[in-house]
Parts: sequence; structure tokens; C-alpha cells
Amino acid sequence: MRKKRLKNKLLVLTTSTAIVASTLFASLGSPIFAETAKGELIPQEESFSVVSLEIPNEAAAEKIRELEIDFDHGIHEHDGVWEVEAVVTPSEVKMLEKNGIKVAETLMTEQVWQKRVNERNTTVQRNAMLAAEEETLQVLRANHYTNQSATFLYLEAKSSLGDVAGTVLTAKWMENGVEKSAALAKRSDYGAYLYHYLELPITGIPSTVTIVSNKGAAAATSNVTEWLGGGKPEPGEHYVSGFVDHYMTPAEMNAKMDQLAAEFPEILEIVEMPNKTNGYRRNAQALMGTVTNSSVSVTSKAWGHEGGNDIEVSFVNPNAANRNLNVIKTGKKIVVQLATDSSGKITSTAKQVVDALNKDASNLVTATTYRGNVGNGVVGVLSAKLTDGLKAPANVSREPMTVRAFRIGKVRDGSKPGVLGYSQEHAREWVTPLVSMESAERLLRNYATDPGTKKLVDNLDIFIVPTVNPDGANYTFYDYNMQRRNMTNHCGPEGASDFNSRNSWGVDLNRNHSIGSVFDGYIGASTSCTSDTFAGPSINSEPEAKNLVWLADNFDNLKFSMNIHSNGGYFMWSPGAYDAKRVTLTRPTAGEEAFYWKASDHILKTIQDHRGTVIQPTRTGPIPDVLYSAAGNSADYFWYKKGIYAWNFEVGAPLWNGKGWVSVGFQPTYAEGHEEAMEFANGFIGMLEVALDQAGDKTNPESKAVPGSGRYAKSVKVDIETSEPATVYYTLDGSRPTFDSAKIQLAGIREGAEKLKIDATTTIKFFSVDTAGNVENNYNPKGKDNNYNSVTLTIGGDQTKEPGASDLIALVERFNKEGGFSNSLAVRQLTTHLSALEVYEKQKATDKIAKHLETFKTLLDSQKKTGVISEKAYNSILAYADYLTVK
Repeated sequence: MRKKRLKNKLLVLTTSTAIVASTLFASLGSPIFAETAKGELIPQEESFSVVSLEIPNEAAAEKIRELEIDFDHGIHEHDGVWEVEAVVTPSEVKMLEKNGIKVAETLMTEQVWQKRVNERNTTVQRNAMLAAEEETLQVLRANHYTNQSATFLYLEAKSSLGDVAGTVLTAKWMENGVEKSAALAKRSDYGAYLYHYLELPITGIPSTVTIVSNKGAAAATSNVTEWLGGGKPEPGEHYVSGFVDHYMTPAEMNAKMDQLAAEFPEILEIVEMPNKTNGYRRNAQALMGTVTNSSVSVTSKAWGHEGGNDIEVSFVNPNAANRNLNVIKTGKKIVVQLATDSSGKITSTAKQVVDALNKDASNLVTATTYRGNVGNGVVGVLSAKLTDGLKAPANVSREPMTVRAFRIGKVRDGSKPGVLGYSQEHAREWVTPLVSMESAERLLRNYATDPGTKKLVDNLDIFIVPTVNPDGANYTFYDYNMQRRNMTNHCGPEGASDFNSRNSWGVDLNRNHSIGSVFDGYIGASTSCTSDTFAGPSINSEPEAKNLVWLADNFDNLKFSMNIHSNGGYFMWSPGAYDAKRVTLTRPTAGEEAFYWKASDHILKTIQDHRGTVIQPTRTGPIPDVLYSAAGNSADYFWYKKGIYAWNFEVGAPLWNGKGWVSVGFQPTYAEGHEEAMEFANGFIGMLEVALDQAGDKTNPESKAVPGSGRYAKSVKVDIETSEPATVYYTLDGSRPTFDSAKIQLAGIREGAEKLKIDATTTIKFFSVDTAGNVENNYNPKGKDNNYNSVTLTIGGDQTKEPGASDLIALVERFNKEGGFSNSLAVRQLTTHLSALEVYEKQKATDKIAKHLETFKTLLDSQKKTGVISEKAYNSILAYADYLTVK
């Protein structure tokens, strides 16, 4: 039962103790999937446990990365020791312990999932020193928050020397009149420095915090503000909730959906998606033999429930000498009479038996050697009845299933903004369908009595998919509760396609999409058919993934989506993947990122409102900044391909027990699962409120440059501020800004908007567009109006002097040096003209100045037409001339 769920963060664990990595790899090298020519015992299927492993060093992590062990989300650190949760078998535990990797704690058997660890995020030190530079510090976040029973201080800070070994940041603050201090941990991912952080419980809330570095940078001080403060207005007195009362199978969800559709026909319809799943079904199988080179895997042609389970296969000894290999079929009984030599000894090899079965019983079965083994071992006398191994009762359908969605809204014609919520891409995440079912029923049952709900249903087109993966869901309920993927076996005959591998088949539906996929070189998915992050044989190979694409293609009014997963209490958005150099998919613009954060503040407050659960700041943000790379995830498809604002819940936030954070797991007790469903249903409704607010936004954004127009002695960093989250489009060459112009981006990971560094006299032309599509000043970038903003910064020269002709001369000379003119005559024409303008400036002859500037611009136009001036030089000089005209 091998899995491959290793977080990329393990690649950069801090080295602490030595271990012989080659020995580790040899010992842990895949006993379950041994495929050698010689005869070796075939390991039998083992039960699993979820354990906490202590990873001693980076070498061990590097080797474990190559194994197919199923790792959960959390990497934890305490007392300098790194821990990770893993799904392992008893034999794997013995091998791990033998090589210095300790099992710190058994968290779950097949019956129990319960754990307590101190939550810490990965900190990393790289050995290589960066080139020396002057260090600067910035405080990214200084928050306090109360989560259930305790109050915490949370800090994020960044050093410009963050990647240099030995850089230590320390926080200092006053707590109840006593000075406190603590070192921040460095957070890195896949070899990249992200930031330093600190989270710890406090008894008094400080007003400020100061960050200092051992490298000598100037201290950075920040006010401490409340994370998710303020709460949310209470729902109306008639608001009802708490409709789910147990973990639900796909059949139960479908029955409930039909019941609600019949009860609320005016505001609900059921959307049936066109791509049926492959079904909760498998071919019947038997693995005959216990040794690799003498074993035969037999698979029925028919599905198990359609007759495959009735097939019996026997290898028999004819008890006579010199007999030939012979296959005898009687109905669904297959008898293989084995060959013997002159002494009556059996001589048939596994490969010979396979060939005979495929020749003479091909209408019933397919036979293979064990995982591509040459099959040169002699088989034994054996008998087996084939089985599909499925344990669900007969009333659980084995047929392909139709994936269904609620469509809730008073108006469902595509004219209202659409919002999508979908859950259980990963089968074992039992709480997630409850979030969807609870959210849907709240909307339906509160419509008639709660004004807030009525506004949502009247003005939005709401789609909710309770289970994307019904086949996997059935499998996790009845067969193997750690099933993450769907049930489709893509392993070929030379791979792990035999009965012993049945719990390792399937495609991770959240890795099967076309944007940022493993097939394009992105990290966080696997091409191994037995990996828990198997991306499938190709992009969109799975019907379940195709259904989500179908929704986005057929309902182009979708503006927002929420992918509901568990566990760990994360709240995330795109980009969701990066490549081997940790280059992410394109980051949102600064304005889009600001909107994600603003909306998140509202959504997370609604989650907090149920029982005080706070989604921690360190678990909020773009996916690779708080978790890991997830190549080919569905949210990235929605964001990059369809322009849908796409969030990801990871329900099940850790619980604080007074000493540490306690992980809740994928399948907590129902009492805990119910609470998670309630709080994250709050969060989904919160996202609907965000969507409704955006739909009603008709206010144009405003923007301004700080500092603005003026003369500056040296280079200036310009911050373009906006009145609300909005994308800023700008030009620096004097040209008219359009939607194809540059956009203000983020300054860095976890940072705000970049500042434009202006080193030479420049005119910045810009406008902003908010997430609702409102354009500042109703400017039409495709038209001819000039309703954009414009500022001109004059760099250098006499600071007491007003901008004038001398600055234009300096611009001309600058572009001449940069190759902006094809001949010197053009330069002399412009500078001669500007020398005359200087005379008029001294005379303060305003009318003559204005007239001469117009003549100068006519000369510029002439030079542009004849091609003697570059586009950039023309735009910049013209923009400054326009600026002087206004002055």
C-alpha cells in the first residue's frame, strides 16, 4: 500500500544528524513492488496506520521523496526535530526505524484518527552564502488573534539577507508591562526563502512589535493589529442551520438532492453533468502464487458484479508423466492442467501458464506474470475464485454514476453572476460534502424568512456539487477509508495492476487539469499510476475532471468558485503550482491579490463566527506560499483559463488544547465533523456575500501616484494607491495606457504592490480597473479620450527651479545617448528649438511659451513620421511637452 504524497517542503529540511542515505534507500526500496526475475516472496497486503515520523535530515528527506509513501499536509517542528504525518504499513515502519527515522507517535489505525502535535511550518537554512549586501528589514504582518481558548501573537517579517545562513531575526515587544522577545523561524519552500515568522500564545496584547537582525540592519517597528477582528453581524432571528446529521454516502446525497428539488422547485434545479464516472466497480482478480517469478495474475474480462466474481481458476497436477500443458473450460470454471516431465514433476512456468490462459480462456480472463516479471519459475498447484474485492452491499450501484449539482437561484438563465462550490475531489475527505449539503439547504430553507438569504438567492446563480468523486467516495466508505483518488486503474500489465495493488489505483482529480500540469513540468503531481497524486495518463483524462470543465464552459456567468477540501484549516488561492525552479504560474496583479485578501477577511470572519475558529494567517494566502505546489489543480484552471476568482478551503482547522495544536484528520468523529461543516458552510455563504457585493459594485475606482508630479534630486519610488482593490495599468514612455500596458504587480511574496522606481525624468500615465470591471473616470482604453491619470517626475537639476525647457533638453540628450535618434540632425533641430523656448521662459512670455511648445510638438510629429526618432523617445518627450503646456 505505497503512496506518494511527499510534500515538496521535505526537500529543504534542515540537516541535524547524519544518516547513510544510500543504506536508507536500499532498505526502503519498494518491497511491495519488487519486480526482479528471480523468485522472491510477494509481500501480502498489510493494514495501514497513520503515524508521525521524525525526519532527521535533508539526506533522508531526499531519499524518502523517491518513495511512494502517502504524506499528509502538515510538517511539524518541535525542539529542533521535524515531523511529518505518513500513511505506512507495519513493514515500512520497521524499515524506517531501522534507518534512524523514528515513529514519534501513532496517530491513526484503520479505526481511529486522533493526533496531537505542536504545529510548526518548515524552516530551512541553505549552506551557500549569498553575496554580501546591505540588509533591510520589513514587517509583513503583525497580528494578534484569539482562537477558541487562547490569544496568539503572529508575526511575519522579511530580511533582504533571508537566504544567507546565520541570519537571525528577533522580535521584541511589551506584554503586561514586561519586555518579551523571541526568535523568528525562517520559512522556505522548495529551496526558496519566503519569510521569517513567529506564532505563540500571549497573555497580554502588545501595541507594537520591533524586529531586529543579527546582521545589523536598522530595526523595523510595526503596530500590532487584530487578525479577523470585528466579527460578523448576527443572522436574522428566523435563520436556521444544522441540517446535516451524519456522514453521507453518494446515494444519500442524491436522495436528499431529489427531496429538496421536489420541495423547492421555484428556486432549485438539479444539473446533471454529461460525463459519467467509471463506476464503483472492478474486474474480478486473483493473484495465484506467493513468489514473484512463479505467480500468475488473473483478471476477468467481465466486471466482478457482472459475472467476473463467479470465475474459478485451478492449476492442477495431472499426476502423470510427460503431460502437456492444457486449459480446460467448463462454464466459468477454468482448469489448467500443468505439464510434467518423465518423472511426473511439474514443469510449467508462470509465463507458459499465462500464455495458455490468454490463448484458450481469453473470453473469460486475461493473465499476466507478476508485474512484468519474466515468469521463469515453476508454478504450484493452486485454486482461486476471482473477486473484485468490493465490500459495499448489493444496493450500492456498481454502474457509472452521474455527477450532479444543485443550481439555486430565483433567476437561473445566466443573467445573474454565477458562484460555484464543489467538494470531495478527494474521496477520503468526508466532511467536505457536508459543507456543500449544509450550505445548499441553508439557502433553500432560509429563503422565505431571512432577508439576507433572499438577496443571495434572488441575485446570484449558485452551483453546488456535493461530491465530484462519487466512486471514490463509495470506496472510502465501504472498502478503504484512506482512498484519495477515483477508482480507475490506469496501471498496465507490467505495472501494479494485480489484486494486491487495488488500494493504490486511481487518479488524483485535483491534479488532472490542464493548467500548470505535471505534463508541462510543474511540481506536485506524479506520473506513477500508484501515486496518491497521480495526474492520470493525460490532462483531463477523467470524467470527473471533465465535468468541472463542462460547468465552466457552459455557464460563462461563473465569477467565483470554492474548492472544498480537508484538512488543516487552510484558505488559499492561485497560483497553485510552480516548476522545478520554483517559478510559479503568473501571480495575480497587486489589485487582484488585494481583492483576494479583502474578500478573505470577510469569508474567514464568517468561519470564525460559529465557534471562534481562526484560520491562521500563515495558512492564508496563495497556495505555494502556505502549502505546496499542486500541479494541475482545478482552481488554477478556473482562474487562468476562465478568469474565475477561485478559492480553496481546507476545512478542519487544528484545535488548540492549551499546550499545542491538535490535528483533526480527514475523518474526525462526527461531532467534530459537524462543527467543521457548520463553520465552513458559514464561510461558503460568506463567499456568496462577497459575490453579491461585487455584483452591486457600480463605483469607479480612483488612483493616485505618491509622490506626484514634481522635481526630485534623485531617483524616486512611486506608489500608485487605489481607493479599492483594483488593477493599475500604466506606461512610462508617454504612450496612452491600454489593457495591453504593464500592470502594477506584487513587490514580492506576501508583500503589497510594487513601487515604480523612476531614475530619470518620466511621465507616468495610468488608470485603474476594479474586480467588478469598473474603469476609473470611465476611461476607454480602446478609444481616443484622455481620461487617464498622468504625473511627470523631473529627476535632477536645480531643485528651486520650475520644470521647463532645460528638462526637455535633458530628455533629448538622454534618448540621444540611448540610441533614440537615427541621426544627429534630428537632435540639433529639437535642442535648437528648445533653446529658443528657454529665452521665452526667462521673459515669462506665457503666450509665446505655449505657442512654441505646440510648434515643438509639431516638429516631434514630423520626426516620428520620417522615422528618425524611436517610439519610446517620441512618447516620453511628447508627454513631457504636454506636461509643460499644462504647467
